[in-house]
Amino acid sequence: MRYKIYQYLSVGIGCLVSAVAINSFLVPHHLLSGGVSGLAIIFYYLAGWPIGLQIFVMNLPLFYAAYRLIGKEYFLKTIYGAVLFSFFVDATDYLSNFMVVDDPILSAITGGIVTGIGSGLIFKANGSGGGLDVVSSILKKYYSLNVGIASFSVNCVIMVIAAILFGIKLAILTLISMFIAANITDNVVEGFNRKKTVYIVSYKTDEIIKVILKEVGRGATILHGEGAFTRQEKQVIFVVVSLTQIGQIKLLIQDVDPNAFMIVQDAVEVLGRGFTLPGTKQL
Repeated sequence: MRYKIYQYLSVGIGCLVSAVAINSFLVPHHLLSGGVSGLAIIFYYLAGWPIGLQIFVMNLPLFYAAYRLIGKEYFLKTIYGAVLFSFFVDATDYLSNFMVVDDPILSAITGGIVTGIGSGLIFKANGSGGGLDVVSSILKKYYSLNVGIASFSVNCVIMVIAAILFGIKLAILTLISMFIAANITDNVVEGFNRKKTVYIVSYKTDEIIKVILKEVGRGATILHGEGAFTRQEKQVIFVVVSLTQIGQIKLLIQDVDPNAFMIVQDAVEVLGRGFTLPGTKQL
């Protein structure tokens, strides 16, 4: 129950932060955002239609699709986020009358940062703001397509429209803002809780494992491999560590075996003992 409250509270704050970003940093300089809100902003510039109301109307067919194709729980979550976001966008539209940041470049950067924080809060709580989130979820569920395809396609259209209607400069600033927002979103969602997978090939397996267990405080798994050229059997150490531990483990392994072969990769998600599960505390 407590986790549910946290989810809805986080989504609500995220929607408010994203709405403030649009009205305080993007609209005053005729910049755009990505997705459905970007299309709504275009029509606002051209016809003066309220951005929030447009976002809500554009989401109506997506509400239906979410209910029919994904499920009731996702449908309710989507309605909550989309309605709240639409409301906050129109409720804070008075902020667009103030030039919070005079320089359009700084405004694009700041707008991207604040938008990313808002989106990150929504996604970190496993929420949905409607729009392309719904399209991406449908594509992922039924067609196993990369969830970024829909966002990339729509944002490309938005960039072309921005270049034609408002000039190349504002289109480039919009692109910068979108890029920053995407990166900030990832950092808010993952933060310093990001995980790395490390594969270590060494003839000093026992010594390295002792160091990992004692100094890093992580468990490890031994995989059995074979050299393709030498045909010699080798042990491969597999370990998952946090982003803040990766520098430490590199130095420790280098001290134990300077000739060790090591591969470091990003872990998209790690669940289970020793790591965070949805709705649970980290062990």
